[in-house]
Amino acid sequence: MIIKYLLSNNYLPVSYKKGAVVYEPGAQPKAVYFIKSGEVRMVTVNDEGKEFIQGIFKANQYFGEPALLLNKPYLAYTIVSRDAEIIPVNKQDFFKLIEEDRAFSMELIKTLSNRLFYKSMMLEELANEQAEHRVKTLLTYLLKSLEKGDLLDITRQQLADMSGLRVETVIRIVKKLTDQKVLKLYKGKIIKE
Repeated sequence: MIIKYLLSNNYLPVSYKKGAVVYEPGAQPKAVYFIKSGEVRMVTVNDEGKEFIQGIFKANQYFGEPALLLNKPYLAYTIVSRDAEIIPVNKQDFFKLIEEDRAFSMELIKTLSNRLFYKSMMLEELANEQAEHRVKTLLTYLLKSLEKGDLLDITRQQLADMSGLRVETVIRIVKKLTDQKVLKLYKGKIIKE
């Protein structure tokens, strides 16, 4: 709904190719980014170059608002995972949208709360739980937003990067959970039952 509003009010999408960096750590926030199409992942990278996925954003979602709201530099990279069209909305226009559109303001609060809940949940998992428990908790969280019969459009590598595990470990755990009938696969993708 917000994408239609932005397009009808002459906000123009910018095309990004897979692998493009939208912003990087340390950059000052200039906009909030609304995804018309494609996919973007938000990652931190350790000294060895390993990515830890903070979030994956798809069409009709947005990113970059926490740093903009706080006027603090970005803490992570945002990298285009699939060719994307993204509508940047500058700070002044974003604040105007919050002030004038109560429904959008409530959506923003829910989105920020959901992201905070996810990060708190994953922090607890990373600190306390074994690998299988981490993967099960992450999958439960990700599947919750899907309808019955939908496929989880996340790769094993992305699951590994989101859980702080090696991809081999995630593959082994997904296979074990499938063998135990805890998970069901369709053409290699996890399906919500």
